Amino acid sequence: MERAVRTVLLVDGSATMLYYYGILLKRLEYAVFTAASAEEALRIMESTVPSLVLTAISLPEMGGIDFIKKMKGSVRTSAIPVIVLTAEEDAHVRSACLGMGCAAYLIKPVEPDRLFRTIQSVLEPTPRANIRLSTSLKAIIGEVTTEDRAERSEYATTISEGGFYLRTLSPRPKDALIPVRIFVKDREIVAKAVVLYSHVLEEGTFREPGMGMKFVEISKEDRSFLRSFIIEQLTSDILPDSSLDTEFE
Repeated sequence: MERAVRTVLLVDGSATMLYYYGILLKRLEYAVFTAASAEEALRIMESTVPSLVLTAISLPEMGGIDFIKKMKGSVRTSAIPVIVLTAEEDAHVRSACLGMGCAAYLIKPVEPDRLFRTIQSVLEPTPRANIRLSTSLKAIIGEVTTEDRAERSEYATTISEGGFYLRTLSPRPKDALIPVRIFVKDREIVAKAVVLYSHVLEEGTFREPGMGMKFVEISKEDRSFLRSFIIEQLTSDILPDSSLDTEFE
């Protein structure tokens, strides 16, 4: 069953931070609204109720603490979970935010995987531990039998450090344990994976045929390489320039 699309309202006085975290959240498969002030965020919430508010503390007019108080004091917005994402490392500010019911307090810059896990823990009944990246990576699925070794070149269309989805017209049965090789940049990832679920090609459906697979044997080095590759792909063209637009960070 597909997860419902979650909507995040991102509030920050820095245009650089709005751009960076806004694009990052979209790449993490969230729908995103952005607001440059608390007042703008409150106006947005007059017409829509986001799944989550992600806010800085230093805002240009109404400060973040007052913004959170106003949210929590309104029947319409009091139940919306709030995660603070700020440069404020003050223990009293942290305590005040958590005391008002904020779900988490994160200090900029925050690694994408930590941000993802935090949002997942707040919004999802079954949180994902790892970021999934949409991609197209050549993969060779090989099965060793008593007579021969059959290999088929396919493509992984999503990948995380924990597993991948293989696009194929010939999915293996659930629980099948299969040796795999996945080619990432100039590296060959050699592992074993188990089939968690599969989809066959059916007339009248738009679901991509293939199978979801979980790594059960993979080296620490290859897992670390996958994690770094995924973060690099998510952030390489949007990393903020720390020398720009820092007034409200």
